[in-house]
Amino acid sequence: MVEAVAGSGAHQTLMDAQYKWQRHVYDLSRKYYLLGRDEMICALDVPAGASVLELGCGTGRNLALVARRYPRARLFGIDISAEMLKNARRNAPGATLSVGDATRLDGEAVLGEALFDHVFMSYTLSMIPDWRGALDQGARLLAPGGRLHVVDFGQQEGLPGWFRRMLQAWLTKFHVTPRADLFEACADVAARHGLRCEPVRSYRGYAWGAVLSRG
Repeated sequence: MVEAVAGSGAHQTLMDAQYKWQRHVYDLSRKYYLLGRDEMICALDVPAGASVLELGCGTGRNLALVARRYPRARLFGIDISAEMLKNARRNAPGATLSVGDATRLDGEAVLGEALFDHVFMSYTLSMIPDWRGALDQGARLLAPGGRLHVVDFGQQEGLPGWFRRMLQAWLTKFHVTPRADLFEACADVAARHGLRCEPVRSYRGYAWGAVLSRG
């Protein structure tokens, strides 16, 4: 579920090694703590024929859910891990998929589509080294009237301290770093690209997100 930055070869190797075996149990093990994904997908409100791009599509689980909810949408996805894409091609056979870098994606060259009506990032920014660059690139990929949707780990500000410490220790084992300044970064990207930004907190701060809208 991770994209790479400059010097991405080593990062791609790391992610492929991590997910070579994990991909077989990824969806089952993550369903209990990657919260807010389904709510984000339900809120996409994709009309027939609209394009939807997931940056960091992982196993294709999210794209498969989008396909079921919006059967006439045109689906696209990239991920840095070729191992994860093996699952994605099976789970979301109707989507156009490719290995790709979220921080510098040329949609036309990689996916045959320059701009997208909906771009979403689900629990990826906490794993991308240049996560601000990925967020900025997501905004650049929006078509007129498009929306960028983000959901990721928050700071668990409404939860007990012991829970925050336990979760942080667990996430570190999987190269995950929740972004404490996610809301500020989303606001900055929105200001640079002329977008509206609506921050979202859910599950007592367990999950943070935002919707950036164009036009």
